[in-house]
Amino acid sequence: MEKEIIEHVAYIKSSKNRYKVLKSLNKGMKIPSEIASETDIRLNHISALLKDLKEHNFVLCLNEEDSKGRMYVLTDTGKTVLNILQ
Repeated sequence: MEKEIIEHVAYIKSSKNRYKVLKSLNKGMKIPSEIASETDIRLNHISALLKDLKEHNFVLCLNEEDSKGRMYVLTDTGKTVLNILQ
């Protein structure tokens, strides 16, 4: 396994909430409130987690310009890491 993938896996494993968000998004595109409801993580934490995961290229926001109803999906990196962890 290449070093970059190992670093990505370690990054997600270091936070159970990051992993929960990835698992939630594996079921399809979602808005933050759906993720919060599904994972039992407060919405303000979901927003911070999504920002962090987006900066690390695990998730992608499909409608960044919208202030409400932002839709998030997993990137190929996010899918790869989640498959390794499952």
